Amino acid sequence: MTAAAAPVNDLAELKRFVVAQATSQGITPAEYGAVLDGVVDDGDGGPGSWVRRWSEAGERLEREGRLLEAGRYYTMARFPYPSGSARREAEARAREVFARWAAPLPGIERIEVPTPAGPVAAWAGGLSVGSPRPLLLMSGGIISLKEQWAPVLLQLAEFGLAGVVTEMPGVGENPLPYDLSAPALLPAVLDAVADRADTTRTYALALSFSGNLALHAAFADRRIRGVVGAGLPVHDFFTDRVWRATVPRVTVDTLAHLARTDAGQVFDALAQLALGPEHLAAVDVPVALVASARDEIIPPSDTDRLRRSLRSLRLRVHDDVHGSPRFFPQTRLWTLLTVLRMSGGPLDQRLALAAQLRSLDRL
Repeated sequence: MTAAAAPVNDLAELKRFVVAQATSQGITPAEYGAVLDGVVDDGDGGPGSWVRRWSEAGERLEREGRLLEAGRYYTMARFPYPSGSARREAEARAREVFARWAAPLPGIERIEVPTPAGPVAAWAGGLSVGSPRPLLLMSGGIISLKEQWAPVLLQLAEFGLAGVVTEMPGVGENPLPYDLSAPALLPAVLDAVADRADTTRTYALALSFSGNLALHAAFADRRIRGVVGAGLPVHDFFTDRVWRATVPRVTVDTLAHLARTDAGQVFDALAQLALGPEHLAAVDVPVALVASARDEIIPPSDTDRLRRSLRSLRLRVHDDVHGSPRFFPQTRLWTLLTVLRMSGGPLDQRLALAAQLRSLDRL
């Protein structure tokens, strides 16, 4: 079905939900506040519009040669998805400045993953034919470009890992639709790098809706040895009509865009992605999750389902809204530490990360 024309976003929702995204990219409250204070509408690039204000900030950073930071602002300009020409341009600029930043760095490369819908672009690091390492497969949620997370690839070699960062189906340069076929993306990525990484020891760091796909894939693909996620939908998000009625409009519209349907039908279209107790009980790899106690998007019953049904679950709960923006440093450390515990990473580095996490928790 052809998606309906994209609606104008609710400005209050945009300003509310961009905070977690901006925080995860290292944009401070003062910095994103200065941009948001000047946003007066969600027009397609006009003066004072969402796209124009974020893009202007990105342009200033680009002129200063701060390419990685500029890309973060262009990414915020296309938030939550490229619904018009101005947002599409901002997304293209985010990719372009990141590619320029990455070009001289030997530890990161762009790859393409063959799929039935066409190649899926991804960023990779640490791949080697002669010395294949265990693989960390990373993916963000429904509004995250791969370029947001790809700088992490430069740090993985010190932890003895190779890495690939990809995008949710329908996001960025991923031409796949977000539907029941979406979990097949992860095995396709493993196939594409199997000659340069030890994909038999793959660990998925899959945030938000990617975490749902990772649990589907872990059930079917024995190469996935562990899943680490944050704020992921499990079952009731897709099926509970009472909860569905409370999901923010910006989330529903973004899901409809990725699923190539309209907002009124998107939950029915995605219902088959719900993970039942039998499926969860059959996932026999360790799973770790960061949950937000006041999450406005993911129902608490979905976290309870994981508690009841998974064989192995390590859970960390933050008293915050979706994405736990106030606790992002802790989430970043905890997820990395958990991956290293699953993969048997260097003990000295695990101890150092654990000490850093304890220090943050005491603040």
